[in-house]
Amino acid sequence: MKNTPQEKEKASVEFSVVVPVYNSEESLRELFLRTKATFEEIDRTFEVVFVEDSGFDNSWEVLLQLKKEFPENITAIQLAKNFGQHNAIFCGLNFIQGDFVITLDDDLQIPPEEIKKLIHRQEEGNADLVYADLIKKQHSYIRNKGSEMMKNSSKKLDDQAPGKGSSFKIFTRNLANSILNHGQNFIYIDEILLWYTKHIDFVSVVHEPRKYQKSNYTLIKLFRLFFNVSVYYTKAPLKMITYGGILLSIITFVVGIYFIIRKMYFNVPLGYTSIIVTVLFSTSIILFSLGVIGEYLNRMFIVQNKKPAYSIKSILKREEKE
Repeated sequence: MKNTPQEKEKASVEFSVVVPVYNSEESLRELFLRTKATFEEIDRTFEVVFVEDSGFDNSWEVLLQLKKEFPENITAIQLAKNFGQHNAIFCGLNFIQGDFVITLDDDLQIPPEEIKKLIHRQEEGNADLVYADLIKKQHSYIRNKGSEMMKNSSKKLDDQAPGKGSSFKIFTRNLANSILNHGQNFIYIDEILLWYTKHIDFVSVVHEPRKYQKSNYTLIKLFRLFFNVSVYYTKAPLKMITYGGILLSIITFVVGIYFIIRKMYFNVPLGYTSIIVTVLFSTSIILFSLGVIGEYLNRMFIVQNKKPAYSIKSILKREEKE
């Protein structure tokens, strides 16, 4: 429900837009101006929290200039090194002041004007979390297939996963506070959100071709992301070892019986080949299992040592209206 003028005076801002920034100096000004025009059109108060993820272009300088021009609407944060999109969003959540959070990419492929659809759907259904469902993705073939694999795999690994959605979403301040309670080094916002709510809704939005530069995502990065999500947020690799071990034990037992029968009734020599194959096969399974367990132990070590999810180099907070 829309706030009354009296409530607006009490509240600092209604909506906080968190934008992770990486090598996007060309799109930042247009992104902010279109976002500002969108909120002015619907007469809602807002702020934009830009988190510059230590890119290689002049994005930070552009943000400094925008901050000078619009000090009451912008918080600009520069990270000390590149921590990744989700860690950058996690950083931005620590500085929001709105009742609702909107996460928006910096590449303008999702028009800022689509924010109105998210807000309308959230107010209409009162959901804790509303995902944008892209009508027709304009990413590269590799990016689309990688994203599709991530969503399908997440659905299979976790029955609660919606299996669709995007990085463009709106959620409540309470959910944002829940996310901030997490202390692990690797942050994946969508998985954490699913831990705290099942009141999820979707709305279709436009997805436009990339206007500036190229996507920073590659197939290797998507695979690495999928692997980290599987290890940090699911028990799938451990289950794979357990069930795989049971299956291979059954297969090995059947093969062993087969060779024993051949030896007993047909006097067929076993030979070195069967022994070597069995040893190499068993050894490879053991090494694979140890590798998966080692990945878990490594991440437990990182969490135990409380390695921070991000480190801030510079920050310019939003200035309150007098």
